[in-house]
Parts: sequence; structure tokens; C-alpha cells
Amino acid sequence: MASERTDYLKLIRGKIDQDEFREQHWEGSLENYLALIQDNPLIVRNAYQRLYDMILSYGFEPRTDLGDDVYHYAFFDDPIDGGKDAVFGLDESLTDMVGNIKSAAFGYGVEKRVLMLHGPVGSSKSTIARLLKKGVEAYSHIAEGSLYSFEWQIEEDGEWEKCPMHEEPLMLVPEPARSEIIEDLNKRRAAEYRLRLVGDMCPFCRYHYSSLLERYDGDWEKLLGHIKVTRLLLSEKDRIGIGTFQPKDEKNQDSTELTGDINYRKIAMFGSDSDPRAFNFDGEFNVANRGVIEFIEVLKLDVAFLYDLLGASQEHSIKPKKFAQTYIDEVIIGHTNEPEYKKLQNNELMEAFRDRTIKIDVPYNVKLEDEVRIYEKDFNTRSVSKHIAPHTIDVAAMWAILTRLDEPKNASLTLMQKLKLYGGKTLPGFTKDNVRELREESAREGMEGISPRYIQDKISNALVRDGEPCINPFMVLNEIEEGLQHHSLINSEEVKKRYRDLLTVVKEEYEDIVKNEVQRAISADEESIARLAGNYIDNVKAYTQKEKIKNKYTGRDEEPDERLMRSIEEKIGITDSRKDDFRQEIMNYIGALALEGKTFTWKSNERLQKALELKLFEDQKDTIKLTSIVSTVVDRDTQEKIDVVKSRMIKNHNYCEICATDVLNFVASIFARGDTKEEE
Repeated sequence: MASERTDYLKLIRGKIDQDEFREQHWEGSLENYLALIQDNPLIVRNAYQRLYDMILSYGFEPRTDLGDDVYHYAFFDDPIDGGKDAVFGLDESLTDMVGNIKSAAFGYGVEKRVLMLHGPVGSSKSTIARLLKKGVEAYSHIAEGSLYSFEWQIEEDGEWEKCPMHEEPLMLVPEPARSEIIEDLNKRRAAEYRLRLVGDMCPFCRYHYSSLLERYDGDWEKLLGHIKVTRLLLSEKDRIGIGTFQPKDEKNQDSTELTGDINYRKIAMFGSDSDPRAFNFDGEFNVANRGVIEFIEVLKLDVAFLYDLLGASQEHSIKPKKFAQTYIDEVIIGHTNEPEYKKLQNNELMEAFRDRTIKIDVPYNVKLEDEVRIYEKDFNTRSVSKHIAPHTIDVAAMWAILTRLDEPKNASLTLMQKLKLYGGKTLPGFTKDNVRELREESAREGMEGISPRYIQDKISNALVRDGEPCINPFMVLNEIEEGLQHHSLINSEEVKKRYRDLLTVVKEEYEDIVKNEVQRAISADEESIARLAGNYIDNVKAYTQKEKIKNKYTGRDEEPDERLMRSIEEKIGITDSRKDDFRQEIMNYIGALALEGKTFTWKSNERLQKALELKLFEDQKDTIKLTSIVSTVVDRDTQEKIDVVKSRMIKNHNYCEICATDVLNFVASIFARGDTKEEE
């Protein structure tokens, strides 16, 4: 039976907001516009001010763990696209960038510079630039980010022609009056920065403005009849307020791509190639006016293009062919990698360009949690049909970060411990201040190492292999190791050897992780732990009070079970000489809880809990003969106990049937090796 039809037209109508459309396509006279800006002076913000307010509009919070003046800006989580372009773990770099944008918004000089994102390949430079463009586009569509431009109608009933550089309508106001309007608008608002409007109309608009003034003998108000103000919606696809420039072959690219070119078809119509009506103001600088322009791999540009950048940044002006300097208001963002930047530093001829750029370092992540989030964005249950075993992504991320870290100067600290400290773990003898010192002593940490793209490629390779219903850490680590031999960015055998050694470090860490998980799964029987805890406490109480303990089976009084107590205490490194102190400490702890009206349980003391779990694991390990898993013959009783452990792994740690079996086999083989060593 066919399912009931869905009314798609009704569904579409429900998604269309006609009132919002009317608001976004507002039209009015210059007089209407002047009334609008009195109610909302922020309409006349410049590009940097609008960008700064857009970032702040999503909120931010301090990152005290990274420093006193480091913030996490929610905008870089990409709330616009549900996290599609989210940037993880670069709060220090992003705080630096937002600080520069703020300085530019205040007019402190940074607005005359190119913001250059600098870092290794795959460190999110392009993503950050893309986010900023996406952000200003979305901001222009809401009331808080609204901005306006204007159109001309030269002949009555003629077509309306838009300002090709979608300039601020206040540009139509004569300079003396414009300054007074801006001053009045600043008085109407209480904000950190002052509104500023400098420059003049583009050649196209100057031509019409002058022609109409001549027609009406200087009567400015009659000129206004030929103008209408319209809401401006920035759009990268429509090339309005957002531009992107990418280096190409020198023979196929010239500077007119930045500043516009002559429209040869219109020369015959207007009689001159210097008539602004015969010129296309559609270069990337032109279309990006009022918004953002991104220069991809900016230092790969030909020198002629870099000269255009000098004027655009310092003077806020460009020089279209056969026209005077033309004012622009836009945020200029470029990005480049390490080799290109070093080449710039060594080129004395480019000193003027270096002087006009602000370098913002964008390193790789050095925090495990943030690196894992990068990969989980692509490899998750929504996008991947295969099951990914627990810790698969973690160990790959762990190895990537280890390649980026500098060896600690403190000889007692390993690279893996440094990774854990950066991730927020605590180690004896290390405080938050020590971690900050570690960061400071390695200023360039994260500027070298393995790119996230390499890890993504290797996880993808493991996923597409046939015949495997799920992937595990060893599959990915094997892919990583095999790929090192042909890695295009690693030329040094010494570096390859170091990276392979780090794979061994990661495998050892993974062994510890899964051993701990299996231990917890085996000792997860809380009733058994509670019984063991009760037995231990009874014996400790008798020992500290120099009493005997009644054997519940024989009914006879016996000495406290020293063997039992020591078998538990040894699990957490309590030596024979310190056993009395530890036992007294436990009894004092129980007494203190009793005074507060609280009941002691085995979970009350963290050290005791760990000791009990390890003791029970040792007992259960022998009971279920964990090493027998590697054998093909397992008795029914042992198999039932193994199945219980396996079900706990699946329920508590997100394993599937296959990878739970694999992990138990792996851990069993570890213990089998350990037993063999003990026998030897």
C-alpha cells in the first residue's frame, strides 16, 4: 500500500518568512536612511567594527587555564553551520587575532595592516578565514548587523544602477555636513569605539553625482530624487562585500583581477576608456568593499599584486586603471605557510610589505581533547557505517600531538607526561604554573609535526578496507606507520625514525589504557568488592586495636589476617614499613566520618577503592583464567565469566562484540607474556 503523499508546497511555504524578506530588502530615500541611523547609529560602522561586533555577538568566556587574557570565542565553534567549520584548541591564537581586530575597530592603526595567518599546513588558517567571511555574511542578514548602500536612476523611468562598490549612503552627503552627522551619531551611543567615515565615492558614483549637480545647478536636494537607499546583504556567492583571491599562473593573471578592468563593449557607447561608465569595478578589492577579502597563500602572489596590497592596507585605497585612487573599507586577511614566510623574511626588497603585515601564528593543537574533536567531527556514528573501537581516534590524535611537542627540558618528565599535563591531567609535583612554564619554554611548539589531514587520511584508509566490520587502534597505527615511508613532507630519515619511536610510545600507552579497562570490567562486581572491603576493615580494626577477630566459619577468635591486608595494601604501593600508618589513617578516616554522621563505604577513600579493585581483579583474573582466552578450548564456566566481562565492556565502554573480543584477547596475551616472564 502506497504511503500518504506529503504536501511539499505546504512544507516550502512553512519555511518562507515573507516579513523577514521585506525587512532584508528595505528601500527608501536618503531622508528615510538618515532617520534610521539616528535610531541605530551602528548602521554606519566600518568593516572592522562590524566584524568585531559580529564575533562578540556570539559570546565569549575566559580561559584561565591558558593565561589571564585568553578567551574562548563561541563564534569559532561555528554556530552558523552547526559546527561544520569549528576551530578547536586555538584559543590563544584566536584571542590574538580578535585583539588585533579590536584595535582596528578602535582605529589604533591595525586597520592599516594586513592580518596574516601564519602556520604549518592543515592548521586551520583557511578555516578561520572562511569562518570570518561566513560570519559577516550571516551578520548582515540580521537587524543587529544591517548595513545599506544606494542606487542611481539617471533618467526618469530609467533603470536603477547600483553603486558598483556598494558604498555607505553617507558618502552622498557633502563632507562638512557628513563630519557633523558622524559626531552627532557618536554622541547618541555609549560604546567603546567611535564611529568613523573617511574617503569618497567611487569614480562611477562621482561621475553621476557631478553630472546631476550640474544638471540641477548645484541643487543637492533635487539630486536626491535620483537616489534610493537599499539594504545591503553581503554574499560571497553574489560577490557582494566578500572577496577571495587565489594565486594562479602569472601568464593568466594580472592586477585587474583585484581592481577591475575596462569594459571594451561600452567604449563605443561612451566614447572613452576613461569614462567610469565604461569600466567594470568588479575586481576582488571592489566587490569586497564594506566586508572582507581573503588572500589565499598570499606570499605566493607576484610582486605586482603585493604592491596593490600595500596601498589597500596602508592608505585604504586602490588604483583602478585610468582612474584616481579609490577608497575602500574592508578587512584584508591573508594566510601563508612557514617556508613562504621564511622566504619573505629573507627578501630585503619586501621590507615594505613585512612592515604592513601583522603575523598571527596558527599552530597545530597540542591538547589531546581538542585534537580528538577534529577527527570526531568527520568520523562519527552519523557519517561512518563501520564501528570505530574505543580509543581508535584517541591514539591517532595522541601520536599526532607527540610529533608536535618539544622534548621537555625537565629530565624527569616524559613526552607522554607532557601531553597529559597539557590535556589538564594532574601529575605529582606539577602545578598549573609549572604547565604554563612548560608552554613558555617551547614558544614554537605546534608549528611543526604531523598535520591533522594525514591522520584523517589514515583513518579513512582503515575504514575502507574490506572484510573488517569495525576498526581498532592497531589498524590505524599500522596505516600511519606504513604511510610514513612515502610522506611527501618528511624528507629526513631521522624524523621518520623519531615518529616511529613515538608510535611505540603510543602503543605502550594504549596497552595501559585497555588493561585498566579490562581490570575495571572484571572487578565491576560491587557486591564482591563490598565483601572484600568489609573483610579488610574488620581485620584493620582488630589490628589497630590489638584485638582478635572471630572466624565466621569456625567461630574461633584468630589473629587479624595479615596476608589479606598486605595483599590489598601492596596494590597501591604501601610498603611494609608504612602499613601501620596507612591502617591507622583508614581508621581515623572512618572515625571522622562517623562524627559527621556519615557512613563509611569502600568508595569513600579513593586510594582504598583503587587497592580493592586491583585486588579483586587479581583474584578474578585467576578465577576466570583470562589467559585461557587465547586458547581454543575454554570450559563452560570460564566462558560464562568471560561473557559477563565482555558484556560490561560493551555496556560501559562502547565496545561492540567484535572489538570487545579483540581487546580481551589482546589483554590476555599481555598477561600471558607477563606470566611467562615471571616463570623465567
